[in-house]
Amino acid sequence: MSTRDRRGLWMAIGAYALWGVMPLYWHLLSAVPALQIVLHRIVWSALFVGGYLLWRDGRHWLRRTLAQPRLWWMLLLSGLLIACNWGLYIWAVNAGHVVESALGYFINPLFNVLLGVLLLRERLRPLQWLAVALAALGVLWLALQHGRLPWIALALAASFGLYGLLRKLAHVDAVAGLGVESAYLLPPALLGLAWYALHTPGGLFAGSGAGGAALLVFGGVVTALPLVGFAYAVRRVPLATIGLLQYLSPTLQFLIGVFVFGEPFDRTRLVGFACIWLALAVFAADGLRRGRAAPAPPE
Repeated sequence: MSTRDRRGLWMAIGAYALWGVMPLYWHLLSAVPALQIVLHRIVWSALFVGGYLLWRDGRHWLRRTLAQPRLWWMLLLSGLLIACNWGLYIWAVNAGHVVESALGYFINPLFNVLLGVLLLRERLRPLQWLAVALAALGVLWLALQHGRLPWIALALAASFGLYGLLRKLAHVDAVAGLGVESAYLLPPALLGLAWYALHTPGGLFAGSGAGGAALLVFGGVVTALPLVGFAYAVRRVPLATIGLLQYLSPTLQFLIGVFVFGEPFDRTRLVGFACIWLALAVFAADGLRRGRAAPAPPE
């Protein structure tokens, strides 16, 4: 492996590891309303990403990015989806649902496969159908045993899956796309923070204190940094490797939920998760087998 590829691999591992330990970060802000955290996250990540793009691509990066046809409305929709995903995820973490949130990101790759079948007319191989069936069985088991669907997991998987679909159809650099999404979300986020500043006792950083205020500001960096690393890695690391590394993030979230936050994980949950883990193992094995069987690209 070349130095360039090795650096890309470590960037990918770092990005997924940072996403995986994110519950620890947001838990430090559990006293702050989830909506306020999301508003701060949008504002500070917009400033961070905008500054990075200004340094990397010059002051006309926004105009050049939006010059592509149909891109403006696709990134507007994807921005709304990622904002909803962020809000639900932060609320779930601070409401004690880290394990169910991790389930959503375990389900996400299989949800992406279903989107490909339903919307892009892709065809599934037999092992992929088996993986989807096993995951559906796991979700059904959890719903029957707990008397409700794991709606947090399903909503996270759906919002992030639809976000990924839009970003797949919108041919745009990952960081530039995040910059445009942030630009769309910035005005309503500023209005929301202005309302907090005028109508809550603590003002702009209500309920956070000095340390929490610093965490809210730095949340923009925490949001953007792993995406920048991922954008760097995905150009240098085989997609099969990226596909396997994506399970690092929900695995870390799951371990944090069970062993750090002490969330319940009984035998009935174990059965449901085991079905989904088996589905992911089948899905990953099929992807590796296809990757090895594919002919090498020409030099």
